Amino acid sequence: MTNMFCTFSAVCALGLMVTAIATPASAEDSNSATISRQKIPAKGEKAPDFALNTPDGSPISLSKLTAKSPVVLIVLRGFPGYQCPLCAMQVSNLIAHTKELEAAKAQVLLVYPGPGEGLDSKANEFLKMKGFRGAKLPEQFSYVTDPDYKFTLAYGLRWDAPRETAYPSTFVIDQDGIIRYAKISKTHGDRAPLGDILKALAESP
Repeated sequence: MTNMFCTFSAVCALGLMVTAIATPASAEDSNSATISRQKIPAKGEKAPDFALNTPDGSPISLSKLTAKSPVVLIVLRGFPGYQCPLCAMQVSNLIAHTKELEAAKAQVLLVYPGPGEGLDSKANEFLKMKGFRGAKLPEQFSYVTDPDYKFTLAYGLRWDAPRETAYPSTFVIDQDGIIRYAKISKTHGDRAPLGDILKALAESP
């Protein structure tokens, strides 16, 4: 994923920063974060950095991804007590358009939130849903879990209602860490259209 997005003052950037510690030797440590913000980041703002683990325990940070290319950050509903079929359709659609995303030099980061206990197992189950039709995540896709909503809370995306986790959200973030596109859904549907994502990637400087 390549370039995008405007600039903020140094003071504002510090105010927006979420400090996430990623220590490869410890999966638990890489999930720890100092939550300094609970307001949803908006278009034109610096995306707060964070680090989360893959289901197999490998740490991935937003800043390391954006250092290489623009990032399409997809916040799924994760595990609200069941596997979300609309999330499966959303990810399946992204996989089906891997070539377009690759042409835009974009990486995709999928975040799967939920209660901490057994979340990695649930995340692996999600990838086996029928909606994927046996598809595997392409090389430029990264998939991380958000145990107990540390990232979700930091980004102000916690859907605090029975059998809910996070508001389904999509951000396009350029290599400077600036948000070029943001779509937050307060319903199960209304996900970001692929055309809007590709347009934001194409229009980024």
